[in-house]
Amino acid sequence: MTETLISNVAIDSTTLEQIKKIMNEKSVELLHLQFVDIEGILKHVTVTVEQFDDVVEGKMMFDGSSIKGFSPINKSDLYLQPDLNTFAVLPWTVEQGYSEARFLCSVKNPDGTLFEGDTRNVLKKTVERAADQGYTISVGPELEFFLFKTDENGYPTQELGDKAGYFEPSPYDLGERVRLEIYRALKAMGFTIEASHHEVAEGQHEINFKYADVLTAADLATTYKWVVKTVAKKFGLHATFMPKPVFGINGSGMHVNMSFFEGSENAFFDPSDELQLSKKAYQFIAGVLENVKSFTAITNPLVNSYKRLVPGYEAPCYIAWSTSNRSALIRIPAKRGLATRVELRCPDPSSNPYLTFAVIASAGLDGIEKELEAPVQIQEDIFHMNEEERAFRGIDNLPGSLAEALKELEAGEIASQTLGEHVYTEYVSLKKGEWDSYRTAVHSWEIANYHSKF
Repeated sequence: MTETLISNVAIDSTTLEQIKKIMNEKSVELLHLQFVDIEGILKHVTVTVEQFDDVVEGKMMFDGSSIKGFSPINKSDLYLQPDLNTFAVLPWTVEQGYSEARFLCSVKNPDGTLFEGDTRNVLKKTVERAADQGYTISVGPELEFFLFKTDENGYPTQELGDKAGYFEPSPYDLGERVRLEIYRALKAMGFTIEASHHEVAEGQHEINFKYADVLTAADLATTYKWVVKTVAKKFGLHATFMPKPVFGINGSGMHVNMSFFEGSENAFFDPSDELQLSKKAYQFIAGVLENVKSFTAITNPLVNSYKRLVPGYEAPCYIAWSTSNRSALIRIPAKRGLATRVELRCPDPSSNPYLTFAVIASAGLDGIEKELEAPVQIQEDIFHMNEEERAFRGIDNLPGSLAEALKELEAGEIASQTLGEHVYTEYVSLKKGEWDSYRTAVHSWEIANYHSKF
């Protein structure tokens, strides 16, 4: 591999030539430069392929004051630095005789330093923290979504796309064809797809892709959400990653499977242990359990998120761990060796994956650094325990609302330490505003229950 230094950024010349070759073969005419705002919402600016050299050199400027959580108006100039590893031709454009491609970008200040308000850069700092201790972070996220029908104007309705249940095939699963097209698009963009299936709730689906290093996994999760929505639209459907779009059925989660590696060895695996888990794995579990209440506002960021985190719908709301118990917050899947991993089940797919992965990894590192001891695992069904039994076993609850989660976030340290002052301050302000808007609004439930009665 050869590297060239362009604008203080090391560029892999081999990768650069490969990209140019692909763009020529696929007749790429437009390049989408993508990044996310503080909530993880994808943004992009489109330029012509003639500007490719300027793009690679990070010369594309934009107004940061117009992006939620970014810059004040007096410091608005920011630049996009594409990650060459994220280059992909958009498969749904190829048939047009020309094609379009994209890069995911990190955001830079005018002096070339990383912009602290970019959540991708926040995750990079967590990667560096882990690397300083000899670890690389591996993540496999599992994002569920719902498909809803749209009206004649293309706007989403409340009518689900199908009535099928868990693992049901066609003709009951009307989303099977949509998932097939999503699979093909993702595969063409470099994903390794492991499974595709209908989920438990009507209209609910999941497509699993292979784990990757934590930054790549966050990039993949961001791309996945965009592709799912884009392909669903072609079928006259609306894909939503809203955690609880329908009352009375399961909501959508983003289970996060995380491992730490030391070189080529999984740091969580110890064949001599009864559960084949290493001391560091137990410490990681302890760190996550100790800090989870103070980062739930990151992993479950919406008012709606807490309508999923209730008993009875497979979403964990009790702070405990187990090797197999799906009612526990943390589960250890059965595979061992290189596949040994810790699965945190509370995050939902509305969260910003860069921030979500960063706070989980930071909490785990905190547990390892402090040599915390994991509590005894809970094998029984926590959902069927009464309050007294949970209290006797020391099983605490996750926050019950966004307001409670924000109080826990401000009372703890893990979020402020991981996010940095800029993102932390902007995020808290944004979410407090969201809660206040919800708190003061008059909802249809109130009208239905109070309007005629009082």
